[in-house]
Amino acid sequence: MSDPAAPRKRSVTLAGHATSISMEDAFWQRLSQFAAERGQSVNSLVADIDRTRTTNLSSAVRVWVLEECARRAKLDPVS
Repeated sequence: MSDPAAPRKRSVTLAGHATSISMEDAFWQRLSQFAAERGQSVNSLVADIDRTRTTNLSSAVRVWVLEECARRAKLDPVS
């Protein structure tokens, strides 16, 4: 059995170019769920996140997933 806390490389395509992000299974599963709920592919959602990021892509995606979970739980925003 693999460690669920261990990040795994995931392939995504941004602007026609293949790249990879390192992400734990829980983050990847939520990212996939949120993309499906928005009617987007994972690649499309990651591209949206990529357009606004100020750090590395893997970190930006993790923070986006965390913030989306917090928004849905109606938690106060972190400043």
